[in-house]
This record gives sequence, C-alpha cells and structure tokens, in this order.
Amino acid sequence: MRRLLNYAGVIGSIYLVLFSLIIPAYGSQKANNISVTDQPWQEVVISVKDLEGIAAFFTEIGKYEVLWKGFADKSEISFLGVSTEINENVTAESLLLGHKKFSTGQIRLIKFNNAGKQKPMRPGGHAWDSGCYFSLMVRMKNIERIYENAIDLGWWTETPITPLDFGTSKLKVVIFRGPQGIQVQGYERLSPSLPETIPNFDILSAPFNIMQMVRNRDHSFKFFKEKLGFHTFYHGKPYVSKKPKPMPIGIPANITTQSRYVASIVSPKPGEFGRMEMIETMDLKGYDFSKNCVAPNYGILSVRFPVRDIKTTKQLLLKRGVNIDHESSKIYIPKLGLLDAVSINTPDGARIEFYKPQQTTD
Repeated sequence: MRRLLNYAGVIGSIYLVLFSLIIPAYGSQKANNISVTDQPWQEVVISVKDLEGIAAFFTEIGKYEVLWKGFADKSEISFLGVSTEINENVTAESLLLGHKKFSTGQIRLIKFNNAGKQKPMRPGGHAWDSGCYFSLMVRMKNIERIYENAIDLGWWTETPITPLDFGTSKLKVVIFRGPQGIQVQGYERLSPSLPETIPNFDILSAPFNIMQMVRNRDHSFKFFKEKLGFHTFYHGKPYVSKKPKPMPIGIPANITTQSRYVASIVSPKPGEFGRMEMIETMDLKGYDFSKNCVAPNYGILSVRFPVRDIKTTKQLLLKRGVNIDHESSKIYIPKLGLLDAVSINTPDGARIEFYKPQQTTD
C-alpha cells in the first residue's frame, strides 16, 4: 500500500509540473477571471465630418475596399448615444471599409446629421492629454512612400518617421493625422520578418491595435485584466530615452531623457489582432478629455467585439462591477446584422461594444 501511495504521489507531481507548463501558453488566465470575449475586435467606429476625406487614406493609399455605404439604421444611431426620439431628423451616413485579406479590423466611418453641436473628442491630439482613443494602429510597407502620399491627401504627421526598438523588433513609426484630428499610427517592421499568422499585404494591413492615452496606466491595465479578463501582451516599466531623440508619440526631443512614459497592451486572447494599448505620460500632464468621448463628437468613437453569448458577457461584466452604458436587443448594423449588444466605457471614457448577431448578416 505504501508503494502504491508513493507511486500515486509521483504521478501527481508529474501532473502538476505538466499543468504548470501548459497554463502559461494560454496567457496564465485564472479560471475565475475568464475573458468576456475570446475574439478580436471586428470593427472600429469613427465619427467624422468628411467621410471621403478620411476614407481616401485607406482606399487610395491602402487599397481597402468599400464593403458598404448608406444611411445607418435609427437603432444604431440610438445605441451610439444620439437620441432619435428627441430629434426625429437625426440621420447618419456611414461607410464600411475593409482589407480583402483580413477578416477583422474593419473601419466604420459615420457622419451624423442634425445631431446638435459636435466638437473634437481630443482637440490637439497630444500624447499628454488623456481620454478617448488616441490612434488606430496599422502595419505598413514602404512607410516613406505612404508618408508622401498621405501629405498629398492633406494629412499631416505628429513627428517625422521615427526609428523604434520594441523587444527584438526594429521598426519605423509615424502617427498620421487627418481631417477632424483622426490619427492613424503606422508601423513598418524592418526585422525580424512579420509572423506567418499575419496575412501578406502590399501597403497597409488591417488595423491590429488601438491606443488610449490614460491618466493612470496601472488603473487602466487593472480594468482590462480584472474587469474584462483580457490577456497581457506587454506590461512595461517606465521608459526614458538614453539620449535626446524624436519620439513617435510626440514628446519633445529635449526632454525625452527626463519625461517618463509607461505602456501596456492587452487582448481578449493571445494573438496578433484585436489588441488594446494604453500609455501614460508620467511627467507630462495636459487636459483630460474623457468626457468628450461621446457621439456625435468627432473622433474614434468605439470598438466592437463579437461574443459567443451576450447574456454570459453581460453577467460577467455586472458581476465584476462594470457599468453597462447602453444595451439593446434590436440593433441593426449593415454587414453585422440584427444584434443583441451592450456598451461600456473604460476608466478614461473610451467606448467598447460587445455584440452577438441574431441572424445571418447581409
């Protein structure tokens, strides 16, 4: 009997070792803190005044396709927070863009009409101003040529094209700023080669990440980890440059050796898509625009995550103390279909939507 117990103890120890080796491969996620969704965000919603001016960056330079164009349904307008009952004349023109080689990371531009006063969510767009979404992030090839083409279209940049080392990756980075202050952050990886899990592309990839500038990185990171159950891709320490140099987020070169910033990146599951990034400039503090992140204001309005069961997602959110900002079981969004959906806000006002289709999309 003693020999049998010893044998059982050895087997148990081996099992525990193997289990501990398996768990990290899935992001070390605790069973009681599962993610509210296991899918990357499907699309980003951007509120604009000039549909064609924003779309041209993606269609003319990036060769994206127009997947749908028309007027948004009243149910979507209401879900986005613009009342169609108080003002029956409210309408919204919409344009859905997508990369033919990517199934996620689509861009839905929306132009509100007769919706009352509109203002930029993030006037000036500085990295040291917190609140809302700062930039949409795409991978690029031949970033110098893209830079020239963007300037020809009337876009501008926060900095010159800037070299950046991130882990083992050597990159070129620049933030493009278009009409209504919409920002697109471009990355060209010089080495090593992009992972095979990323579809091959010629100029622009589909968006894979979206960035917020936050008041407190640790607080925001805790929200994504504990409230949403997202996995950690990167959780960095405060960073300063060893010598004065341009920084992609626009910190003046002469104070880059003193001014710290700290970043984290999360996603619903490990992978190259559906990432959410947050940066805090620790020594530079500007305005907080977190109350501006609402429709019909101009800017990156929301990201939309599909879920497998909207009731489960809602229950998880409420159990973890997350406030449901908007909720509806009858939202119609072209190319997504008739949806059950809820929306929440991050600690810095950025809107996140979770949805489940009720029927086949059109």
